[in-house]
Amino acid sequence: MTTSQTAPQRAFSLTDEELEQFNRNGYLGPFDLYEPDEMAKNLRSIRVKLLNTENQVYSDEKAVAGATNLASYDRHLDVDFLNAHISRPEIVDRVVSILGPDVLCWRSEFFPKYPGDEGTDWHQADNFSHADASGHPQIVWPEDADFGGAVTVWTAFTEATEENGCLQFIPGTHTSMNYDESKVMEYEATAINGREKSGTRRGFYGYDYRQLQKDPTWEPDESSAVPMVMRQGQFIVFWSTLMHASLPNRSQKSMRLGYTGRYVPNQVRVYPFSDTLREYGGETSLERFACVQVAGEDDYHHNKIVNPMASASALHSVSGG
Repeated sequence: MTTSQTAPQRAFSLTDEELEQFNRNGYLGPFDLYEPDEMAKNLRSIRVKLLNTENQVYSDEKAVAGATNLASYDRHLDVDFLNAHISRPEIVDRVVSILGPDVLCWRSEFFPKYPGDEGTDWHQADNFSHADASGHPQIVWPEDADFGGAVTVWTAFTEATEENGCLQFIPGTHTSMNYDESKVMEYEATAINGREKSGTRRGFYGYDYRQLQKDPTWEPDESSAVPMVMRQGQFIVFWSTLMHASLPNRSQKSMRLGYTGRYVPNQVRVYPFSDTLREYGGETSLERFACVQVAGEDDYHHNKIVNPMASASALHSVSGG
């Protein structure tokens, strides 16, 4: 997880102490981005836009009807507020401190957790092939990288508490993988909200992430887990290879909503072996997909690229390939 260039100094660059802390623990934050009332107003304003899937890059019926997860992917490509959000200097400057000057956002996702929903399994993501039915890596780092992963920026679009299902991290676990993403997980939609693990209701959107463990008898050290309580409008930065999970939503009426942007340097290849995304029981074409250049330049030309504030129509004239 190294890059070849030194990141430039920016307004929100990490200090040496912050970067050392991030490298040690695998995460940093939370940081303030929006005031709670501002975030609440923004959320109200985009709800109607999110319901309009006309310009969404994944508009296949299989994706929308068959897999809620796929339908929630990459809405930054057609919703202006989300496009601006993933490119905010408060976010990008910190990511550049970690990855270097040339950075892509290759995916964004919504993570709603409704009252009564189970927690999310402990997991790590190196190449993100864990749920892809094709078994192909979704991101590929250069051969001289130890292993990959992405820098994830998780923003609390609502308050995130231990009661309504906040994230959990196990600090320092980002430098080695406990899971083999080349293994196959069995998708079982009826298992959602139906499993208990170590006394906590946990699942992985119809999968059991434990099926990917390198050692089937191994268990995460939950005694070291740290809850990531966040107020509405804050964000946290972490490696996708960090052991992370979420608690169940035990509240009666509080929906927890997180929104993630996933970032990699330009030398990483995105979906290099696939023209179709198949996950969570759904399938959709990648024909209209593109990465967003949020910092620096693209000297590699590995991936389809659009500019940070691209409109949906710009996706028809992407560069690279």
